[in-house]
Amino acid sequence: MNIEILKSKIHKVTVTDANLEYVGSITIDEDLMDAADIIENEKVQVLNLSNGERLETYVIKGERGSGEICMNGPAARKAIVGDVVIILSYASMDFEEAKGFKPQLLFPDTATNKLV
Repeated sequence: MNIEILKSKIHKVTVTDANLEYVGSITIDEDLMDAADIIENEKVQVLNLSNGERLETYVIKGERGSGEICMNGPAARKAIVGDVVIILSYASMDFEEAKGFKPQLLFPDTATNKLV
């Protein structure tokens, strides 16, 4: 039996841009992606602490070291510049394997979105 468990969490980053005219997705600084073991096009859940919105989308690589967190397309209606969000990714794995799995948890500086 496989179950879905938390794979990665980027806790409390600040939205730096919102681009309604883009096709869709969330752009994340590549440094944060690497540290969280999140890859381009991976499905993520975004939880907005500022307004309670929750959404699922996919990841686009942002400029490394930029601190960029950009909500694109329809996601730009769910978060605005300055909102604080949590980004989660999940993995499906065997129940027994999941018991010993440890997710990658990041707690970047919310003001800069950079690792501390």
